Amino acid sequence: MKPTLLILAAGMGSRYGSLKQMDGIGPNNEAILDYSVYDAIRAGFGKVVFVIRHSFAKDFKDVFTADRFNNLIEVEYVYQELDVLPEGFSVPEGREKPWGTNHAVMMGAKVIDTPFAVINADDFYGAESFQTLGEQLSKTGSKKGDYCMVGYKLSNTLSDFGTVSRGACSVNADNQLTSVEECYQIGHYDNEVKHKVGDNLLPISPDTVVSMNMFGFTPDYFDYSEKMFVEFLQMSGEELKSEYLIPTVVNTLINENKATMTVLRCDAKWFGVTFKEDRPLVVAKLESLIDSGKYPRKLWERK
Repeated sequence: MKPTLLILAAGMGSRYGSLKQMDGIGPNNEAILDYSVYDAIRAGFGKVVFVIRHSFAKDFKDVFTADRFNNLIEVEYVYQELDVLPEGFSVPEGREKPWGTNHAVMMGAKVIDTPFAVINADDFYGAESFQTLGEQLSKTGSKKGDYCMVGYKLSNTLSDFGTVSRGACSVNADNQLTSVEECYQIGHYDNEVKHKVGDNLLPISPDTVVSMNMFGFTPDYFDYSEKMFVEFLQMSGEELKSEYLIPTVVNTLINENKATMTVLRCDAKWFGVTFKEDRPLVVAKLESLIDSGKYPRKLWERK
């Protein structure tokens, strides 16, 4: 049973200024997600599911087709929209912000029946991380509640051009996640890494293990997510900027002993394009990987 890759590509890119999930940063106009699909194929994934929005679906689907990937992997598309809500709920007036990462994950429920990985479209995770995650998901099989994630060192995930949000992870001696806390506005302040808590800036260790939204789940995760989304909407659905996030669901399932999450470590280097100013650095890093033989210069050589 080959695992599935679920790519969250419906983000609005407000800080980047454009649809960064489609931005060609490779030497032949490859987007970051091209490299993720390439690495997933090498790691044994059998299907990729893109979570997108109807507003840019045609442009996206014209580019990211199975043919683009040499038909080496099955391709499907699902849609995250504000009005995709459980029966009895509606979008509050004035709401523009998407419902969050776990709402995006839920969109894959009807097309995913294997263990699956979740990643962001605009993050470069590295080949090793896909290999590690793919091997873990293949071992999991149909066992319910046996989840995993790739953990990164905080200092390796910061941007030089602005602050970022990261999920700070607590991990026990058995490499099991015990909790993940979303930390906001993390950045360098007076030569020290800090994050915003209320009106205060508090230090956070650069060695903190953080989540970069590279998770591995089994399909039972969709059932838990649906139930908890109803509870979320009942409590916070009228707030115009509330978000239903993956760490929220993961924390609850761990605390209720309904699931475990193994934290996988690897030496792969993460980088991404949170801000427009990040782009030249990402281009340069990809060039370096290509020059060292990690990737071909033309990623999708037509056969």
